[in-house]
Amino acid sequence: MKPLDWVMVAAYFTMLLGVAWWVVSKSKDTAADYFLAGRNLSWWIVGASIFASNIGSEHVVGLAGSGAKDGVALAHYELHAWCLLVLAWVFVPFYARSMVFTMPEFLEKRFSIGSRYVLSIVSLITFVVSKIAVGIFAGGLVFSTLLPEMQIKLSDTMVIDSFWIGSVAVIVLTGLYTALGGMRAVAYNDAVQTVVLIGGSATLTIYGLWTLGDHSILVGWSELHKICGSEMFNLWKPFIPVGVEGTWEPVKEPTRMAWYFNNNFPWVGMCICAPVIGLWYWCTDQYIVQRALGAPNEREARRGSIFAAFLKLFPVYLFIIPGLIFFALVQSGKVPNLTDGKPIAEASQVAFPLMVKNLLPTGLRGIVVAGLLSALMGSLAGVFNACSTLFTVDIYEKWNPKATETQIVRMGRLATLVMVAIALAWIPVVKGAHSLYEYLQSVQGYLAPPVFVVFFFGVFFKRLNAKGCFWAMVVGFMVGAFRMAVDTPVTMKLAGFAEGYKEGSFLWIVNNINFQYFSILITIVSAVVMVVVSYVTAPPSATQIRSLAFGTTTAEDQQKTRDSWDWREVAASAFVLVAIIGAYLYFRK
Repeated sequence: MKPLDWVMVAAYFTMLLGVAWWVVSKSKDTAADYFLAGRNLSWWIVGASIFASNIGSEHVVGLAGSGAKDGVALAHYELHAWCLLVLAWVFVPFYARSMVFTMPEFLEKRFSIGSRYVLSIVSLITFVVSKIAVGIFAGGLVFSTLLPEMQIKLSDTMVIDSFWIGSVAVIVLTGLYTALGGMRAVAYNDAVQTVVLIGGSATLTIYGLWTLGDHSILVGWSELHKICGSEMFNLWKPFIPVGVEGTWEPVKEPTRMAWYFNNNFPWVGMCICAPVIGLWYWCTDQYIVQRALGAPNEREARRGSIFAAFLKLFPVYLFIIPGLIFFALVQSGKVPNLTDGKPIAEASQVAFPLMVKNLLPTGLRGIVVAGLLSALMGSLAGVFNACSTLFTVDIYEKWNPKATETQIVRMGRLATLVMVAIALAWIPVVKGAHSLYEYLQSVQGYLAPPVFVVFFFGVFFKRLNAKGCFWAMVVGFMVGAFRMAVDTPVTMKLAGFAEGYKEGSFLWIVNNINFQYFSILITIVSAVVMVVVSYVTAPPSATQIRSLAFGTTTAEDQQKTRDSWDWREVAASAFVLVAIIGAYLYFRK
């Protein structure tokens, strides 16, 4: 990092703080304003905020690392932009009618308060063990790669390195503007960060192709194809049937049950598990949906969700492709010491920051570093705000129903600080993971299925009741928590803390079943429990579920929804779908 790079980073922070100050000066000390920006977010702010919250450092760093190691395979997850269309067209009408602050609150309206408590607690746990901890860790990787010499020496044996210095510094700044400004500060800063993130990442992608192609982007793309080969450019690789060489490779050979053991991208898992996680995340996760809840009406919420779907098309080309470019540049030798002397397998996890450090010229490097900081801060700010909303609205207000608006906002700010402290303690587990992005997907794969089941079944099937919902979540979460408990010692072993399981034992088998297959199992178990329990108990009352499920919406509700969209929303949605299909057709070999 040269002085000009620091000037660019400083300019970014100045702009960010200016926006935060303006927003804080406009804010009001009320729950609606703090948690949902007064329900006054326009569609472009909603869409940009959804995108910025989703694309954290773990996506930028993790996706580029996956691209360098496995090619475009993980693009399946990024092409889940269609899930945002499901949010826009299926769930937005129900959320808008219910006027809820949180997803657990919606479950209480549809089912029961017990379901609300279960989802609130599990959601908070999910945020800690996945989004917050992984985001902090990814940010630490960026700083340790770009500024390895930065350190604070406390004693001869205790040195705080750049990993912790950078992470803590960004967390403090992000936590400050999130705690002071609430959802409004998060959303408006997200809009700024979206521009910086896309611009910075596009700069790195273009410059990488320019370098690979000897000052020609088109030649660079051709060289990328040639060096990476059809294997890395094959988006359909996970769907190749059993029996084709290189597919469904077991962890240990020989074994009769090889087909369901660990491998990177099993096609059954990609066909079933990936959409389940995607629909849970984009349609029912507080972290994402809170932005749509901040819109003033159904029209703005739908348009914002569709805009977010459009923005979601970018990560394949701005984060995964740079990973392939990193691999190609290393193989070609056109950028000396691009890996900083590390083996490519080790360097791939930090491919993105290594390219920023060793490839970009002064000035451009500062812009892209600002983009990485945007990713880290946007993601953390979103999850901090979601955590404080969940705890304050779903738990604190229930414990203290007489709390004033000022007390509620104060508790929301305190909840943010507590969540950060807990997440810091979880970082050693994340640090030992094989792959940052795969860790995130596996944790979500264990905790998402019960939520997916109760929301989707609850909206589409009016017969399902509160008891079915409650037990589906309890049983599903217990199975998912069991798998996480089994996985954690093995993950920590990689960090030097524990021993693995004896090969062939029950726990070894559980640990080695691909996380996507285990996620499918949790989904099936949760669905069966919900349906069986619901049908052996009394149906819900028609009054309780009015306007909260298909089959219970009134003619007035249906007309209001119809009046909230026209050809523009349809055309935009069609464009997103065509772009997704186009990507699958292009990355086919």
